[in-house]
Amino acid sequence: MKKQPSKAIIIGAGIAGIATAIRLAVQGISVHIYDKNTEAGGKLSYIAKDGFFWDKGPSLFTQPENIEALFRLAGEPIADYFSYSAQDIACTYFYEDGTIVHGYTNQKAFAAELAAKNNEEDASVLKYLEDASNAYKAIGNIFLNKSLHKRNTWWHRSIFSAIKTLKVAYLSSSMHKYNAATFNHKRTVQLFDRFATYNGSNPYKAPAMLSMIAHLEHNEGTYYAQGGMITIPTALEKLARKLGVQFNLGSHVDSIMVEKNQVTGIELNKKKIPADIVVSNADVYFTYKNLLHDNAMAERFKKQERSSSAFIFYWGITKEFKELGLHNILFSKHYEAEFTSIFSTKELYHDPTIYINISSKLDANHAPAGSENWFVMVNVPAGLDTSKAETVKELRESIISKINRVLKTDLEKNIVQEHHIGPKDIEADTLSYLGALYGTSSNDPLAAFLRHPNFNKKIKNLYFCGGTVHPGGGIPLCLAGAHIVSDMVAEATTDNI
Repeated sequence: MKKQPSKAIIIGAGIAGIATAIRLAVQGISVHIYDKNTEAGGKLSYIAKDGFFWDKGPSLFTQPENIEALFRLAGEPIADYFSYSAQDIACTYFYEDGTIVHGYTNQKAFAAELAAKNNEEDASVLKYLEDASNAYKAIGNIFLNKSLHKRNTWWHRSIFSAIKTLKVAYLSSSMHKYNAATFNHKRTVQLFDRFATYNGSNPYKAPAMLSMIAHLEHNEGTYYAQGGMITIPTALEKLARKLGVQFNLGSHVDSIMVEKNQVTGIELNKKKIPADIVVSNADVYFTYKNLLHDNAMAERFKKQERSSSAFIFYWGITKEFKELGLHNILFSKHYEAEFTSIFSTKELYHDPTIYINISSKLDANHAPAGSENWFVMVNVPAGLDTSKAETVKELRESIISKINRVLKTDLEKNIVQEHHIGPKDIEADTLSYLGALYGTSSNDPLAAFLRHPNFNKKIKNLYFCGGTVHPGGGIPLCLAGAHIVSDMVAEATTDNI
């Protein structure tokens, strides 16, 4: 007989925590969220100053159906909370040789662009995207939407479709080798290699299976959340509150209470707060180290390779750059050397690939008239110490030099607002170990199986969601993880999972 829990506590008000709260509240469970920060959203936050507005964290929005599903589940009209629009161009790519490639979200237009700019065959590009689509729908359905650590997953009928779709190369070859064997030009290879950074990985080591990530942008498309990415957690928080979820912000949880291998609640400010189930949306390493006080398990996850982190400049620019779009990439000249620096030597690279997001292209009130709000990010090693002024200066100079060279401009004179964050800031703000954006990397073919499951095999009624556990980081995967957790809670009996 199933036992319906009456109260759930969720630690962490990030996107996965709020989505889990919504799903559990719909099940009739009383849900209470605790977060050390005074605002919900986790990595999805913002900065506003002197007429400039910047989304502080994630800037790419894909698979809006994951958010729509939450409103549909709650019986609420999404239009009352949140709006978004489809984009024709996922990203504009700039190369050192002067080539500019527009990453259209229409497959045929994208294939034609690569044919014109990189001498690729339309058929090769379309076949690659078709394979990515098939892999995502078949293999991704297993790896992203179901627990890999439950027996019934491997007896599900969809497993046979996944096996049929699985190519030997997906596991035996690196993403880079797979792309290099598919395309004619190194510029195209670099473009598709870039999708490994979606989960903070190295395309020269990560398995070719990650090639399915291209499906998100060039088959399903990219979107813009009107008002900026911050509107996503704002809308979900509003929905959660309407469903009765209680938010306890500015509340730092001290520990998760466990008795006889079963969760009993949390402790906060020496006060015991009981609950039938606890869901940790915190970094899995810090969950074990600080909340469960299990140093052995913490050390086990500490040894796993971290994903990349980021250094981000938020610049107010007193000029409009017509050649730039919402999302832009200025590629490194030597891509493999850049990833060697990030994952092997763990140092700054002198010519980093630069990502520039400019939401004022679509939201005029995100910058004063005639100006733009630049979110300028480069990938750096997790844990890299960027607290020294000379390190920031070195990185800033290399970024500005590259932008000036590629865009043929003099950027310095147009910067009137500046803020920045690095790995240690990300760790402090979001309790992400070493500031790793996606927890562990996916540089190993078995990485998906090595991620922590969404439950604890030894502690009953303890669950996990968020970017450091299965299925991984990024908004779509965090929302998928919330779904996995809520399904587990619904299916759980008085017996251990």
